[in-house]
Amino acid sequence: MKTIHTDKAPKAVGPYSQAVVSGSLVYTSGQIAINPETNAVEATNIEGQAEQIMKNLGAVLEAAGSSFDKAVKTTCFLADMNDFAAFNDIYGKYFTSLPARSCVAVKTLPKNVLAEVEVVAEV
Repeated sequence: MKTIHTDKAPKAVGPYSQAVVSGSLVYTSGQIAINPETNAVEATNIEGQAEQIMKNLGAVLEAAGSSFDKAVKTTCFLADMNDFAAFNDIYGKYFTSLPARSCVAVKTLPKNVLAEVEVVAEV
């Protein structure tokens, strides 16, 4: 098992890794819309937050030797299902290989963000 860390994505906000490679798969921790340069959530709408999430996921996947195209499964958490369509528009620009996905509404997310995404991908 190999722990993944990159400065191009936010540091973990708790006792966990950005990702772990086990065998031929990378498991990312959930990424939220923290800009790693400022360590702050800057976007206030779902579109801006989804773009930052995808940038963070891309950096973690790259650090693990993977990419969006190698995604096998994603899990998406939304604070409000009314954001589903707008979130999907951004998500679809990155996950063009159409991995399996779950998307659920949750009461709250860390830092009161609007979305969080985790990925399992091949390395």
